Amino acid sequence: MRTREIGNGRVGRTEVGAIGLGLMTFDQTGTQPREQLLDTVRAALDAGVTLFDTADAYGPGDELGAAAQGENERLVAGLLDELGVRDRVLLATKGGHVRTEGGGWATDSTPEHLWDAVDASLKRLGVDQIALWQHHRPDPDVPYDEVIGTLADIHESGKVRMIGLSNADRDQIRAAHDVLGDALVSVQNQFSPKFRSSRPEIDLCAELGLAFLPWSPLGGLSDAKELAEQHPAFAAVAGERGISAQQVALAWSLAQSPVVVPIPGAKRPESVRDSAAAADLELTFEELLRLDADEHDA
Repeated sequence: MRTREIGNGRVGRTEVGAIGLGLMTFDQTGTQPREQLLDTVRAALDAGVTLFDTADAYGPGDELGAAAQGENERLVAGLLDELGVRDRVLLATKGGHVRTEGGGWATDSTPEHLWDAVDASLKRLGVDQIALWQHHRPDPDVPYDEVIGTLADIHESGKVRMIGLSNADRDQIRAAHDVLGDALVSVQNQFSPKFRSSRPEIDLCAELGLAFLPWSPLGGLSDAKELAEQHPAFAAVAGERGISAQQVALAWSLAQSPVVVPIPGAKRPESVRDSAAAADLELTFEELLRLDADEHDA
C-alpha cells in the first residue's frame, strides 16, 4: 500500500498506510466473535493498513451505559497483543468525550478530566507513551484556549508523543498550532461524499503540514437507494471501474490532498480489504471532476 506521513522532525515522522482503520464499531456484544475481529486486524495489516484509531469513549453504550468508557481501548489492546503486532501499528486514541447512562455522550475538557483520561488510556492500552492522542471534541463549557494549554502540558509531560485535534474548525486549529507547534500533527474531522464542509480544514492542514484524518469517510454510500439518488457519479464511476462505490469514495478523499489519510470503519476482513484497495486506485482528472460536482452536503 502507498504510504503517507504523520508527524515531523520534532516528534518523529511515522509512515502509515494511506488508508487507516477506524475502530469505533469493534465490540464483542455477540454479533462480532473475537476471531472475526482478529481476522479483521490480520487482514488490515496484510493489506498495509497501519494507522488504527480508537477513543476512550468508544464502546457498546446501549449495553453498558457509562461503563462503556474505555471498553474499545481494552478490546483493541487485547487483540493487538494476542496477535503480537503492536510494533506494526500506530495506535491513536482520543479523550474529552464521556459516555453517560443510556448510551449517551457528553463532553468534559476540564484539565482534571483530560489528565485523568490520558492516564486511564495509558493503562488500558498498556503503553508507557501514547503515540497519537487527540482531543475528541470542543467542550462548550471550557474555553478552547484553556484546552490548548492543557494539551501543551500533557505533551510536555511525555505521556503522549503527538497531539491531534478532532472536530475542530479553522480558528481552533490555528490557535492550537500557534501554541503547540510541531507537537500538533493531525486533525480528525468528518469528511465524505455526503459531508464536505471540512474542505477548508483540509486546506489549512496542508498549509500547516498536518495530517487530516477523515472520519466516517463512507457516509452516504452504505445505502443503495441513497447512493443512487444522492451520489450517482460515485455509483457510475464504481460501475464503470467494476469496483465498489466505497473504494471510489476513499480514492476521491485521498485525491483531495496528500495530507489526507481516511479512517473508514470495518469489522469484517472483506470490508477492510476492499477499503485498503482504494489506496492504489488512481482516479482520472475527468472522474474527479464528476465526483466533485456530485455534492449533496449534509
